[in-house]
Amino acid sequence: MSGEENKALVRRFLEEQARGNLGVIDELLSPDFVDRGLLPGQGPTREDFKRAVAEILDAFSIVSFIIEEQVAEGDTVVTKYKERSVIKGEFVGLPPTGTEENFEGIYIHRISEGQITEEWSQANTLHTTLERLEQEMRERERVEQELRVAERIQHALLPRDLPALEGWEIAHDYRPAREVGGDFYDFLNLGDGSVGLVIGDVSGKGIPAALVMANTQSVLRAIAGRGNVAPGQVLAEANEVLFTYLPPNMFAPCFYAVLDPTEGQLRYANAGHNLPCCWHEGTAIELRASGMPLGLMPGMDYEEKERTLAPGDGVLLYSDGLIEAHDPEREMFGTARMVEFVGEHAGNATLIDSLFAELQQFAGEVWEQEDDITLLTLQRSRSSDLPL
Repeated sequence: MSGEENKALVRRFLEEQARGNLGVIDELLSPDFVDRGLLPGQGPTREDFKRAVAEILDAFSIVSFIIEEQVAEGDTVVTKYKERSVIKGEFVGLPPTGTEENFEGIYIHRISEGQITEEWSQANTLHTTLERLEQEMRERERVEQELRVAERIQHALLPRDLPALEGWEIAHDYRPAREVGGDFYDFLNLGDGSVGLVIGDVSGKGIPAALVMANTQSVLRAIAGRGNVAPGQVLAEANEVLFTYLPPNMFAPCFYAVLDPTEGQLRYANAGHNLPCCWHEGTAIELRASGMPLGLMPGMDYEEKERTLAPGDGVLLYSDGLIEAHDPEREMFGTARMVEFVGEHAGNATLIDSLFAELQQFAGEVWEQEDDITLLTLQRSRSSDLPL
């Protein structure tokens, strides 16, 4: 073959590879082909080369491939090229970045009887890219380690034990969408036999939301811990503190209630949180009280209401990760569905487990949790269940 024919063969070989046509390898590489430009873990044979190219094409989406110059001498063709690729997958154990990279390199091919018998390759920018990917992997490992520490700290801030109230059943479940989240809940012993109940959902996700969550929880504990502070006043005072210190565009929807376990009286106020769902004799309703989320605006008042829970009555407190979950068609689980489900399962001791099972069935097997989900139930035992 002439030098021009050899250049055309190599050009076709390289351009077809860039298009993802691996069949050109079987067509144009000789059975005894040897790859002379190996990365760690790669083999020299034609089958090894084919596997290596497939791995590269899986990891790099080639945006453009341009042959700038070719020189042919005897049975050898030297090709200078430029390439732009997006790193979309893992490569040699390094994670994808989604970034676009520019490569420049040289191929040297030896040709015999119309087939390529050897290939040498050199792309200096590839080594630079691998070094950067290695650095990013180390940085990612450091961040993951910090997230694990933050997760342990956040879990330590949440209550370890449920309050033991005679004649009452309390259950909860907390499932963050990430290592750390913005949901929080708390049980406060107010010293006069009453118990404070808190549930909140800080705007945002990840570390920033977790920091605001810890701050909000601490402020609420400090104010409510003074004792004999009405729920509306607790939220009003917390709002003034948090408005001063929270970052712009961050706020904390929160529901706070005080339970008198002897009388079954629940006094509550709501700072823009999801309305709790209360059930009574097989019917579920929402407990309404108006108020702006904490930290959003100063000088806010919080409406305070109360409800007496009769034996058998209960309340579900929940974060919006429940009602805003989507099915595969992007339909939301929704408040109406949740209220109907609670009404049908009123008094069920496994309401939380049943609700999660219903959510899983609604969202489908491949559901990926989009937001933190916190569920807390409080139920007064029926008279026949009370100790003598």
